[in-house]
Amino acid sequence: MRRIYYLPIAVFAFATFSCKDKTNTEKTEEVKNFDIANLDTTAILGNDFYQYATGGWAKANPIKDEYARYGSFDQLAEKNQEQVKEIIEDLGKTTHKEGSIEQKIGDLFAMGMDSVTLNSEGAKPIASELDAIKSATNVADIIRLAGEIRRYANSPFFGLYVGADDKNSSMNLVQLYQGGLGLGERDYYVAQDSTSIALRKGYQNLIKVQFVNAGYSEAEGIKAADAVLKIETALAQDHFKKEDTRKPELNYHKMKVEDLNKSVGNFDWTAFFDAAGAKGFTELNVSQVKPITTAVKLIQTLPLDESKAYLSWCVINSAASYLSDEFVDANFDFYGKQLTGRKVLQPRWKRTVRTVDGALSEAVGQMYVAKYFPAEAKDRMIKLVKNLQETLGERINNLSWMSDVTKEKAQEKLNAFTVKIGYPDKWKDYSTLEIKKDSYWANIVRASEFDYTEMINKIGKPVDKSEWHMPPQMVNAYYNPTTNEICFPAGILQPPFFYLDADDAVNYGAIGVVIGHEMSHGFDDQGSQYDKDGNLANWWTADDSKKFTERAQVLVQHFNKIEVLPNVFANGEFTLGENIGDFGGLQIAYNAFEKTEQAKTGDQIDGFTPAQRFFLSYAGVWAGNIRDEEVLRLTKIDPHSLGKWRVNGTLPHINAWYEAFNITEKDSLFIPKEKRADIW
Repeated sequence: MRRIYYLPIAVFAFATFSCKDKTNTEKTEEVKNFDIANLDTTAILGNDFYQYATGGWAKANPIKDEYARYGSFDQLAEKNQEQVKEIIEDLGKTTHKEGSIEQKIGDLFAMGMDSVTLNSEGAKPIASELDAIKSATNVADIIRLAGEIRRYANSPFFGLYVGADDKNSSMNLVQLYQGGLGLGERDYYVAQDSTSIALRKGYQNLIKVQFVNAGYSEAEGIKAADAVLKIETALAQDHFKKEDTRKPELNYHKMKVEDLNKSVGNFDWTAFFDAAGAKGFTELNVSQVKPITTAVKLIQTLPLDESKAYLSWCVINSAASYLSDEFVDANFDFYGKQLTGRKVLQPRWKRTVRTVDGALSEAVGQMYVAKYFPAEAKDRMIKLVKNLQETLGERINNLSWMSDVTKEKAQEKLNAFTVKIGYPDKWKDYSTLEIKKDSYWANIVRASEFDYTEMINKIGKPVDKSEWHMPPQMVNAYYNPTTNEICFPAGILQPPFFYLDADDAVNYGAIGVVIGHEMSHGFDDQGSQYDKDGNLANWWTADDSKKFTERAQVLVQHFNKIEVLPNVFANGEFTLGENIGDFGGLQIAYNAFEKTEQAKTGDQIDGFTPAQRFFLSYAGVWAGNIRDEEVLRLTKIDPHSLGKWRVNGTLPHINAWYEAFNITEKDSLFIPKEKRADIW
């Protein structure tokens, strides 16, 4: 249930659970660090390297009904969630001191698993919140509620968060940003293709059904659904396109609070900020001015009943996953089946583990690290990061297109990286978060308010650069431009990314590329606009900046031509940052690997050279199957390219891949050398 506020971090992929149990390794299932059974050697590798490298895995692991996408990530998650389940269930079987972490985790899990109580309660847990909205009598009440509701539910009309000032990165700043969309992405509201139209119809039906589940009449549900879709469509029409949200300068409009009426919209900002708990500040950033202007106009001009329906939907939609089966099933019918193509709802225990992990993420993470994270994994990662950092420095020095002036600044930024590996040096204190045996939803509200208060308390304070933006058990990694940090949680330091006993080719091709990927984010189309201190500032010469843009455009144009489904194409501009990350990560990791003894000797293993094992290992990370509905959804909302194209789309720009597998112009993936990307 972890709430992610608007942060400009660049993540590697998507999250799952995991870790190898260091306390009971003799019972751990052996994992081959390179299994040739995962290959499909009937495929022509120069025409479809992804199929060649992962086709055997895909055939042996058909997509499960509960998934929209099932890959090596998910397979790992299933094994580890079983372990997590046992740990949390054990906590719930014994009595713990009131207020202890064990009590909080155990009780929250027990309430999430208690389907009898949840089903008997129906909509009662959200009755007080809905009654408060029903009692609104004027616009002033709507403004107050729009501030209060964001503390525990989906932010109505627009978002608010507190984070680093892009141009003064050592200090936190209140920031407003576009939001308020139940479907998340503006294209779902404005696109006129048959899929988008059908999704809007399905979403409208979901709203009606959930209002009825919440105790409203059928007629009231239909009326509410019409109002919600009307409001969200009006918001979406003035939202920035997703491509423009990736341009830092377009999303930075720092101003005085006293100037909001003039620069954004005439509005009772004081009442709103007071209700949102944000007080005592004089400056803020309005990330996207026009969408916020539209939102405050709507708040002040909408018929009262429509505003109340919309605010009620923000609560109902946020709470649905934590209520009775009728709410959960209705949500799944739309968000699961129609939007992503999943066939069945995940079992309750998986959903509940995920909720507990979100509400008490670092507390759970501390338990994971104590039991599952071997110290030797961190030691080896420290060495790998150092090797890749040195290699990137060498690559920067050898760039033919960059001037010495800009190279010097790039080296300064690289050397200033903060590297976080495994887990935080200090753990979050959950002592003020109460988990009570009143209702599942009431605890979700308290957990959300705990996170929100923690964020609000940062107003006007220096940025805490020791803070982690991912829990240690997450299988992911990130780069944060405003702190110039790269982070590799414990969860990703395991197969198929990292093996303690693997040959260098396998580890450099997997976790090595992840490290290089995150380093490259510091120099992608977004990260390159931030200096070594994390400030949005131009450190490029005009000529170098022009050359960088031209070279990056090669990847934009290449990915724009990729047809992910019939007549549906990838978005090269939206995915540029991640594609640069993959491209740079491969280049850096491969050059670092070339320094190893294995690469120098060239001895074959399983019939493959070290170079071939490197690229096969990289491709293997993205093994998986995916439903067409999920392809469509991710192509709209995800800044990462689809797994298949992180292989078939990126490798044709890597010269070493051609050499490793003798790829020639006879192969369909072949790109003439002069037309390949050449950036970092």
